[in-house]
Amino acid sequence: MASVVAYIPDLMDRSKVQAVGGDAIRFVPSAADLVDAASDPVVRLVVVDLSRPGVLDVLPALAAAEVRTIGFGSHVDHTLLDSARQAGCDEVLPRSAFFRRLTELLDSG
Repeated sequence: MASVVAYIPDLMDRSKVQAVGGDAIRFVPSAADLVDAASDPVVRLVVVDLSRPGVLDVLPALAAAEVRTIGFGSHVDHTLLDSARQAGCDEVLPRSAFFRRLTELLDSG
């Protein structure tokens, strides 16, 4: 079973996460699938691309599920990053910082 659930539709970004996380990563096809996937007791971390439709809508449910959530987005989209924090995302990072720290983030999940 995967201990990390991710919603990262961009194939380049997904491949970077897969290269670091390997079999510990389970990718879901939509933001709506995150809540069900995160309810699995083995899941310790949810990773999301904040720029994707529907992600901000599911963040409160993920926070209520008490699973750690890390989101990333454009460093210039301050509104999006702030909205994710307010919606309950535990750690919100600019895209560049997320990928620079990816190994650390997945290990600390």
